[in-house]
Amino acid sequence: MSQRISERNLLPQKINLPVRLVLGLWSVSSKMLKLSRSLRPAAVLLRPPAATVQPQECLFTGPQQETRTFYEFRTYCIRPDQNAAFLKLTNEKIHLRTAYSELIGYWSVEYGGLNQVFHIWKYDSYSQRAKVRTALAQDPSWMSEYISKALPMLTSQDNEVTYLVPWSLLQKPPQEGGVYELVSFQMRPGGPAVWGSAFQAATTSHDAPGYGKLLGAFHSEFGLLNRVHTLWWYESADQRAEVRHKAHTDARVVAAVRNSVNYLESQRNQLMFPCPFSPIK
Repeated sequence: MSQRISERNLLPQKINLPVRLVLGLWSVSSKMLKLSRSLRPAAVLLRPPAATVQPQECLFTGPQQETRTFYEFRTYCIRPDQNAAFLKLTNEKIHLRTAYSELIGYWSVEYGGLNQVFHIWKYDSYSQRAKVRTALAQDPSWMSEYISKALPMLTSQDNEVTYLVPWSLLQKPPQEGGVYELVSFQMRPGGPAVWGSAFQAATTSHDAPGYGKLLGAFHSEFGLLNRVHTLWWYESADQRAEVRHKAHTDARVVAAVRNSVNYLESQRNQLMFPCPFSPIK
């Protein structure tokens, strides 16, 4: 009998806890769970952020200008009855102007604009140009011998500040004489980052043996934006016509031009003859 009692006592016994104690333990457990959940978002906020690589944004629309040198394009429209007189006066007095800054070239427009002259001036900086303009305004010879006589002969004046595109240099023609073509392209907004490569490919496809000679490619800084110009030299107007016909049958040129015209809004071509006093003849 005593042996049975001892074995029964070794078996697990059911423990009866007071109801209040059980409820108290349950309440504490619930509060601890809620506290743990509330602390979890705070731990996430305090966790140091993982290292991430931020993408570099392209804030410019094309190759950056590496030089301050710029070229001012000037176009004067002349009264039809004064065209010859204006060219004669300029030929006689241009030395008064070139004493202050460098003249690249001076042309009379033959096709693509009547009674017009086009000229290019080179400046090393905007401050240099400002000093030149101030000095000219104070030069009595320039003002009395040229400006006072030339201005009444004109109907309008226009100017544009341009830079050489990064892949172009200002070249001299292979020989004196010949004709010059200024081609102006109005491209779609977006800058060279959008159309620069296509424009370069189309332009350089023409700058090859058997075609014209590219003297310079320029893009506008002041004036109409997204505008680019190319200045070409040809032996004659007839040679230019032959080159034009040849380009239409050159698969290499046609492919480059077709890609470029996708970004083109308008185009203007002018055929010009150099004036006798032009440095580029």
